Amino acid sequence: MIPTPHIEAQSGHIAKTVLMPGDPLRAKFVAENFLENPTQFNGVRGMLGFTGKYKGADISVMGSGMGIPSMGIYSYELFNFYNVDNIIRIGTAGAMQPEVQVRDIVIAQGACTNSDYSRQFNLPGYFAPIASYGLLSACVEKAKAHGVSYHVGNILSSDIFYDDDKTANEKWCKLGVLCVEMETSGLYMNAARASKNALGIFTISDSLVTGEATTSAERQSAFTAMMEIALETAVSI
Repeated sequence: MIPTPHIEAQSGHIAKTVLMPGDPLRAKFVAENFLENPTQFNGVRGMLGFTGKYKGADISVMGSGMGIPSMGIYSYELFNFYNVDNIIRIGTAGAMQPEVQVRDIVIAQGACTNSDYSRQFNLPGYFAPIASYGLLSACVEKAKAHGVSYHVGNILSSDIFYDDDKTANEKWCKLGVLCVEMETSGLYMNAARASKNALGIFTISDSLVTGEATTSAERQSAFTAMMEIALETAVSI
């Protein structure tokens, strides 16, 4: 089924590896600043997608939108209809531990969630969404080489941005969760179900511990270290 209801690309227009920021304008920024000769393959609902070359390798970048349902749609169609093998989510997150500072990099080894997304699989228990080890290990090596401050561990993919339970974050913090965002758990589940590969890498845009925060403009285009690490990971696999 190509094109799909949400992606207008034809077969062969999307690379085997796709970087997925939540913000389609961040996808446009990556394409225009890092890819050679990028061409736009999607504009449906404003969810921009581009394919170009990075160090000679075909790489695509496309927005996912906000939340697990939106990531669930786009990653499912990429994995199952466009034969994408690897999706690397590049996003922003809120720090939940004091040692995780604003502008640090977090690489998501696992993704806790308060979402019911896994219910569709009718499992006799609870699924633990984790990164693909090949992508994870390659990304850690690239982060080391880049010389950035980075952390590897468990994150939270939350369905709720404005939570009535003001103690919810404290409970996740006590279990050592590094940061919170809104998409990665669904991506990891879709990758597992499709026997494909996925990884989430984040720049800390604000801290739930200290209250420090960056601007929306910075979140869109200033976090280039994360983008470079993701691209280097993509061409190394």
